[in-house]
Amino acid sequence: MSRARVARRIAAGAAYGGGGIGLVGVAAVGVVLAEVQLAKRSVGGGVAPLPPAADGLYGRGFDGVPLRLAMLGDSTAAGQGVRRVGQTPGALLASGLAQVAERSVELRNVALPGARSDDLERQVALLLAQPGGAPDACVIMIGANDVTHRMPPTRSVRYLSEAVRLLRAEGTEVVVGTCPDLGTIEPVYQPLRWLARRLSRQLAAAQTIVAVENGARTVSLGDLLGPEFAENPREMFGADNYHPSAEGYATAAMAVLPTVCAVLGVWPEPERLDARRREGMLPVAVAAAEAAAEAGTEVTGARAPWALLRHRRRRRVQEPPPPDPAA
Repeated sequence: MSRARVARRIAAGAAYGGGGIGLVGVAAVGVVLAEVQLAKRSVGGGVAPLPPAADGLYGRGFDGVPLRLAMLGDSTAAGQGVRRVGQTPGALLASGLAQVAERSVELRNVALPGARSDDLERQVALLLAQPGGAPDACVIMIGANDVTHRMPPTRSVRYLSEAVRLLRAEGTEVVVGTCPDLGTIEPVYQPLRWLARRLSRQLAAAQTIVAVENGARTVSLGDLLGPEFAENPREMFGADNYHPSAEGYATAAMAVLPTVCAVLGVWPEPERLDARRREGMLPVAVAAAEAAAEAGTEVTGARAPWALLRHRRRRRVQEPPPPDPAA
């Protein structure tokens, strides 16, 4: 069965209340879980520091009403593994957005290290209960813990779908950074490396389908634990050799920033498609499967059942100064 059909089946199962785990059995997922947990303990022996609080105002030199940006998800969204505020993905995205939009950006981060998709309901409620109401844009990074903790993918994408639906109903633009490729964790060897990659990409493709169908855009986060990490693991992973380093988070932020700017209408490049970069209109499930296999790919909903596949040019994100928490 093709990757697109598997992703569509998972998404359909989420919509109709199915609880199946797809083509890979529970026992196999349990083996991957054990291997990943062993990898986290055995390589390097380091401990990732807790993520620094990055909430506050970025781009203080710009005039006008600040844009409001929020981060939801797991340790990746929270920035676990780095010690300085400016190294977290939220701070990098807020600072980058401020520079592109030439407006200050107010950041709120409610992501929780270790969170799975079933925590998104709590995070959305917490975010919407804060003063000022719904943010202008929200970035969700979730999925890795769903794979390692054996959450059925139909349940996983059902929680994500509901979170996106609630945020879109409030007028918030949503960008989902899909499940990263767990097959690049160094101590996970074949054939378990292949299985971890397969599970990650199946979930990422299914996440893309439900997110796009609920009005969000997605960006494949394969780069987060993908080819660049495989080539430079000592630079791209943090102290625990599992969470990204500062350079790793900067790489992820470069991939996500153009889409965040685009959903807010401030990306300076034209929206037209470039056939030379293999951009174009595809069935949603096919676009989702292709995006899962190539990091940094954006998928945007079009007229059902079609979606736009893009490879936006990345913009280097510099570490910003500490934010103004009083804002």
